[in-house]
Amino acid sequence: MARHIYSCPLRWSDMDAFGHVNNVVFLRYLEEARIDFMFRLAPGNGSPSFSGGSVVARHEIDYVRPLVHRHEPVTVESWVTKIGAASLTIAYEIKDPGQVYVRASTVVVPYDLSAGRPRRITAEEKSFLREYLDEERGVKDALAA
Repeated sequence: MARHIYSCPLRWSDMDAFGHVNNVVFLRYLEEARIDFMFRLAPGNGSPSFSGGSVVARHEIDYVRPLVHRHEPVTVESWVTKIGAASLTIAYEIKDPGQVYVRASTVVVPYDLSAGRPRRITAEEKSFLREYLDEERGVKDALAA
């Protein structure tokens, strides 16, 4: 099982009045990593996979410890814990080597923007997602770890 690795820069504006990255900003980090994973790394040369749109149906996030602003990026590791007919679940860790700041998961629903409704996951998308599938380490396990 592969993990998608995204190097996420920290911005000065990410900090809150207490001197650490604000809790809401972590959702932006997850979004950046998810978009990098689903759109930039979609399978095939010129593949339309995932390009039609998607919506977030659910976020679950555990804040493990504060992240203080610095110049070095933080790593966001992502993997798939569930692939359904019309949704998938992505788990994440926002971390440095030996240090986890956030554990989270997102339920994503592929969406047909022109039709204005959810759509099923294609065979090509399922094939791509299976490379990152870790069924043994489900969402609850990832959040509890």
